[in-house]
Amino acid sequence: MRPLLALLLLAPLAALTAADVPKAPVAKKPDRPTPPTRAFDAPGAPKFIPLNGQQTLADGNYLVGPDYVAVPESKVNPAVPQGKIQQFQIDSKTTQRFNPGIARDEFGVPDPNNPKTLIVKTRPIDYKRTITVYIPAQYVPGTAAPLLVTHDGPGLGKPDLNTAHTLDNLIAQKRIPALIMVQIANGGGDAQGHERGKEYDNMSGLYAEYIQFEVLPLVEKNYGVKFTADPDGRATMGTSSGGSAALIMAWYHPEWFRRVLTLSGTFVNQQWPFDPKTPGGAWDFHETLIPQSEPKPIRLYMAVGDRDNFNPNVMRDGMHDWVEANHRMAKVLKDKGYHYQYLFCQNSGHGVGNARGQILPGALEWLWQGYPARGDLPR
Repeated sequence: MRPLLALLLLAPLAALTAADVPKAPVAKKPDRPTPPTRAFDAPGAPKFIPLNGQQTLADGNYLVGPDYVAVPESKVNPAVPQGKIQQFQIDSKTTQRFNPGIARDEFGVPDPNNPKTLIVKTRPIDYKRTITVYIPAQYVPGTAAPLLVTHDGPGLGKPDLNTAHTLDNLIAQKRIPALIMVQIANGGGDAQGHERGKEYDNMSGLYAEYIQFEVLPLVEKNYGVKFTADPDGRATMGTSSGGSAALIMAWYHPEWFRRVLTLSGTFVNQQWPFDPKTPGGAWDFHETLIPQSEPKPIRLYMAVGDRDNFNPNVMRDGMHDWVEANHRMAKVLKDKGYHYQYLFCQNSGHGVGNARGQILPGALEWLWQGYPARGDLPR
């Protein structure tokens, strides 16, 4: 009996001990270093004109911040007509392009034979992409409306009301045309080896073709709207890699899109896989493509933060400074005679989130300069 009794007494203790054994700590990824604050008058920076809380519709380089106040146009105004917001989803299995998607489990390692790219192991994925459509109250059914395509659109059931309110106000004030906005969610992940990187960071017309031939026809069919075929009435907008994607669309297909709005545009080397035609990815915009090409009919707005991204990956290739990339963009755009506006946002980080309520309405108004105010005019 005594051995049995001892076994019975030890069993609960054994169970308790097993439950209380501490698990090995999961290795935490080191925090990304805080980017340094870049001075607006640092060597090599463009010469900026302080705006002092105002806005301008003139081209050039401008300084804003360090404090920001959201302007009334960025807030809901019940006194103006409110547009409708609707959503649907596209299953990747039904698309011709970007099917299947890709994802990675590890970031990747520098290619020892080419320091400008990474070796990344990917796996195929299926995904659903949410499409959010804003239709202004002033839209006249059957007419061809101006178009604003935005990247990194919201998820299903989470509409972007802030941008919708801004459009409501600007359209009512006739500062922009009565445009239809199509917000397109990305396919998931970020950068090299993920679907978002494949869509946004690759230097080709593929993503513009996906939108033109697969997304926009579904929007027209689902909601009974029409888009203008006039490329001067079509704009594209994005933040970070969404910003580089916006310019990539217009650069490779200016017959479809000619107005571009970028916030913290990723004009750096993030293309994957490597393409010898553009070995520096979007860095090549200011390194070779714009300087060595005839000017294209593109109007480009840029904003960047003084604490924007700086060399956040393992490549150390000298082409991963977001501030330097945008500075270089401003210089080559000026040299080539482009219509551009560039805002350097003090006390702001990647995506310039704290500045958006102040600068976005003016950015959109600048973007649409020269286009008829009445968006219901057939084009």
